[in-house]
Amino acid sequence: MKLSDINAIENLLKNAGFSFKKSLGQNFLIDDSVCPAMASAACDDDTGVIEIGPGIGVLTTELSKRAKKVVAIELDERLKKILPVTLADCENVEVIYGDAMKLDLKRLITEKFSDCSGVCVCANLPYYITSPIIMSLLESELPIKNITVMVQLEAAKRLCAEVGSRESGAVTVAVNYYADAEILFEVGKESFLPSPKVDSAVISLKIRNKPPVNVSDKSKFFKLIKACFAQRRKTLVNTVSNTLGIDKDVIRNALQELGLSETVRSEQLTMQQLADLSERI
Repeated sequence: MKLSDINAIENLLKNAGFSFKKSLGQNFLIDDSVCPAMASAACDDDTGVIEIGPGIGVLTTELSKRAKKVVAIELDERLKKILPVTLADCENVEVIYGDAMKLDLKRLITEKFSDCSGVCVCANLPYYITSPIIMSLLESELPIKNITVMVQLEAAKRLCAEVGSRESGAVTVAVNYYADAEILFEVGKESFLPSPKVDSAVISLKIRNKPPVNVSDKSKFFKLIKACFAQRRKTLVNTVSNTLGIDKDVIRNALQELGLSETVRSEQLTMQQLADLSERI
């Protein structure tokens, strides 16, 4: 079955009594050029792949051609009627039904990929859960090489922005702490069924061997980062003071020690400056 054939897919879904759920953000890829490029960027023939949200298996099929083994995690159990059909020829694919946010992925990697040279994550993520899943994967510090995901274009630009640029935010800093982020290519909304209202992009997050900055307390560092971007229109002094209840003079003195203006905004600080500020407050 050609999984990019709209008529074939619509007939398959109809015969299985399947209907799309808005609550799950279900938009299945039907552009036959996207998934091969995405799979090629994610893995090689000695790599194990965790795929989150295989849908009807369009990306899964391409991953199976390139990876040593694929474990696909699917939340929607209604797809139990569909995936055995679409993945019938993919002998190196195993589907697990469950919530990727709740599964013990470290244990899964140990149990399923012991014969692989490395493990990566690949996913076409629902827009509503993009940041939570990415941050969960990064913060878990899994033994993986990279994360290749399709996300909303606007989210891609934010995730892959340079820290210290106008587009950067708390999630930008967090992602850059754990990984080297890059937009690989954009994907138009017409590439999906049903078609969403916005365009998407495929991004690559290559996991760092060590963080780009040293902080004595990682939890306090990220607490400060969250506070820094809580009120983007305000200066760093005001937003951090308002959010964390820190005396403004303490923040001003820390900025002065770093040679920064007391009117600076959080988005203007580099990763190193944010780390240095964290150590001083």
